[in-house]
Amino acid sequence: MTDLFHMLTDEERAFLDMLHTFCAREIAPKAAETDETGLFVHAQIRALAQTGIMGANLHAPYGAGISAQALLRAVEIVAGACGSTVSALTAHYLATDSLLLGGTDALRDKYLPDAAEGKTLGAFALTEPNAGSDPADMKTRATREGDGYRIKGRKCFISNGGVADFLIVYAVTDPTAAHKGISAFVVDKGTPGLTPGRIEKTMGLKGGHVWELDLDLYVPQENRLGPEGTGFRTAMKVLDNGRLEVAAMCIGIAQQALDLATEWTKTRIIGGEPLATRQGIRWQLADMATDLQAARLLALEAARKRQNGERFSQAASMAKLYASEMAHRVTDGALQLHGGYGYTRDFPLERLSRDCRIMRIYEGSSEIQRNIIAAHHLH
Repeated sequence: MTDLFHMLTDEERAFLDMLHTFCAREIAPKAAETDETGLFVHAQIRALAQTGIMGANLHAPYGAGISAQALLRAVEIVAGACGSTVSALTAHYLATDSLLLGGTDALRDKYLPDAAEGKTLGAFALTEPNAGSDPADMKTRATREGDGYRIKGRKCFISNGGVADFLIVYAVTDPTAAHKGISAFVVDKGTPGLTPGRIEKTMGLKGGHVWELDLDLYVPQENRLGPEGTGFRTAMKVLDNGRLEVAAMCIGIAQQALDLATEWTKTRIIGGEPLATRQGIRWQLADMATDLQAARLLALEAARKRQNGERFSQAASMAKLYASEMAHRVTDGALQLHGGYGYTRDFPLERLSRDCRIMRIYEGSSEIQRNIIAAHHLH
């Protein structure tokens, strides 16, 4: 692969080389077993904490302070090793990004150092049964009670929700103000009235659990992230970051699928010759490689804007839209090239195909990304 990451520092390259070696040795070998057992990726997250990646999205003094381009590559590496693990990691990023972008200094100082070291795990509780694509439909309420707030409602599809040490919960503080009436709060694990419900039985990412959460709890005022009514703005900034990270996840999974297909066609002998000698097969591989490279370039452009402090909402949506659709095409194509073997669990392709399917839905579906892109284009 052409070095598209030439802008990285020597320190970032060393970190990424270390992470690649670590994931190949410690994370990838557990991916198939995790998919079979469906156990949450506690062990993988604890292992990753040793590398420093749990705080890679945070600037100093809280985290590693690596560039957005290096973070893109780091997420891609973990995704190539295990989709379930990277889903838990990036859900943690959504929580810590919420604190970094919307929290007070006191909240950042309280939660981010341990989160960056992997001593604690975060969750991002925005989605509800009737408020997925449009948070303005949120039903969870946070009403004043004494020196704090009583939060009541239900959340769903919350990655890490039942095991997180802290959650960023979004709730309506002013029902008359639409988006401007949403606020965000930190809720600690074990808070009375925080009740994890069932773990969803998902098609893929079986070790990266998503929970229902029932909420009837009290939090002190100091647990609110910033002024009342700023939660929606914080969530949208966080989701820009999250969409770029989803693009990286898709690229990592698709790269793994393409690598497997490439090796398979070189070694699979049909009619006395490797599959890779046939023009039709070569063209399929060429299309897959081009598709993957295009997604990576879109993601790098969004990462460049993020790093430079430019507005990157449209770029992140473009990267997420294209990469998630690309991952479907590439994983499906790689499975097809494996024939019947690709459909079996003896090979990773069917798992990769299942793991990447959710990417076209969460952090805003492909349809929502098209709405965002069009809104910027027509502005």
